[in-house]
Amino acid sequence: MMNPLNRGLVLLLMAFSAQQSMAADKPVDSHASSLPLSQIQSFVETFETIREGYVDDLSDQQILNKALKGMVAALDPHSEYLTKDEVADFEDLTSGNYAGVGVEVEMKDGKLTVVSPIDGSPAKQAGILPGDVIVKVGTTYISDLGFQDVMNLMRGEVGTKVTLDIERGGKIKHFSLERRLVEDESVSSKWLSKGIAYLRIKQFQGDTDTEFYKIVKKLQKEQPINGVVLDLRNNPGGVLQAAVGVVDTFIDKGMIVYTDGRHKLSKSQFRATTKHTLLPKVPLVVLINDGSASASEIVAGALQDHQRALIMGTESFGKGSVQTVVPLSNGAAVKLTTALYYTPNGRSIQAQGITPDLVVPEATLTLNKDHFVVKEAELKGHLSNGTGGADRTNTAEQFKLSDLAKSDFQLFQALTILKTLPTFDYHP
Repeated sequence: MMNPLNRGLVLLLMAFSAQQSMAADKPVDSHASSLPLSQIQSFVETFETIREGYVDDLSDQQILNKALKGMVAALDPHSEYLTKDEVADFEDLTSGNYAGVGVEVEMKDGKLTVVSPIDGSPAKQAGILPGDVIVKVGTTYISDLGFQDVMNLMRGEVGTKVTLDIERGGKIKHFSLERRLVEDESVSSKWLSKGIAYLRIKQFQGDTDTEFYKIVKKLQKEQPINGVVLDLRNNPGGVLQAAVGVVDTFIDKGMIVYTDGRHKLSKSQFRATTKHTLLPKVPLVVLINDGSASASEIVAGALQDHQRALIMGTESFGKGSVQTVVPLSNGAAVKLTTALYYTPNGRSIQAQGITPDLVVPEATLTLNKDHFVVKEAELKGHLSNGTGGADRTNTAEQFKLSDLAKSDFQLFQALTILKTLPTFDYHP
């Protein structure tokens, strides 16, 4: 007796055959695509060949899932077919509440590349870096696996361990990580100096913009904000609407981002409003690097086009495509690339990224201990300051760099510029 799946495939073939016969009696329509009957037949034959002859015994549903995954994954690095169980996992990821190692990855040139480890995650604490290439998860080489399959390998029960083999600089490094429940607040803040606030967005979740507004208002109650460093380094992106909301904090009118694709539903525009514009004139420096992707690039690109911020750091990742999760009748879904997004001035970020206004590489500062000078205050019989100021000699204190300069040179540069940066003459 023929099983239901095979019977369905046969009926599908019969329907295609009947439809093609009917089409043969009609005038040719250049806009109507012909039904791929021979390809459908090839699919059925391939399906049967795998079912009957593959070394492992796979169920019909397993074979069909693999076929669907392969079909969608072949489109681009970001499109994928999600089973019903994977849809639930995907929703956990976008909510920022899941058990795993806390690393954001993308397929880049056929390699599973780390965009960024999430702050406070096992991956971050273990020393995994943006640009690392994951070659093996546990005992499984990932070269032939789909994106979601790799994610499933890295996720698991809280407290269990997983090993990652990572290629970095031509060498393989081995990491052993303990999975944890990642409950990640996406926004953090602190004061860098009087009146200068530091705001870091780790990733864009569904409520990131609301969280961002609350933190800004809290800081404003503590003291006036005279400058802001917005840190988007190693932020892999996330929810588009959250990125739009963050930009809305700094501008009150004009385009923020627009999307364009084949279908009408993929064409959209997002414009600034006055509802949440809390800091329309405050000097702003935005930090980005090669781990800043997607929604991070939307924020940086919009603020750059509006001349509302100085973008500093290194060139961003370059993911300028929009994925839409399309639910299917059986509970599965297709995460499909449906459009590209564009900055207010019409720039596509896809495969190019955002170029900073001021390129500042990541660097480690060291003191030249052999440097020796003699200053006026050390000369015998030197004149005093004349206004009561104390003498300044060539002491070791003069060579000490601040802790910030040593630990984060890019942030140190941003703070230095903010202290002298005039208020932006903002004209959207």
